[in-house]
Amino acid sequence: MNINKIRKFISENKGNTFSFKFKGARNQIEEFVGKILESYNSIFTIKVLGKISRIKSYSYNDILINNLEMKEIVLKK
Repeated sequence: MNINKIRKFISENKGNTFSFKFKGARNQIEEFVGKILESYNSIFTIKVLGKISRIKSYSYNDILINNLEMKEIVLKK
């Protein structure tokens, strides 16, 4: 994948729910469920779903270098 494909994927999936896994510094791993809110030139924002809702921002490079993994959650009706 390249940056342009990642940007296109993120912008096409605004509002969809994903499971995220972020690999931070010093082997810290954060897992959460959220929705993609907006996509900008260098970053995109995610609204974390749960008891405490907050907004996080990530760069497209985080996906490119595998620091941020995304898996789509399909809700059954």
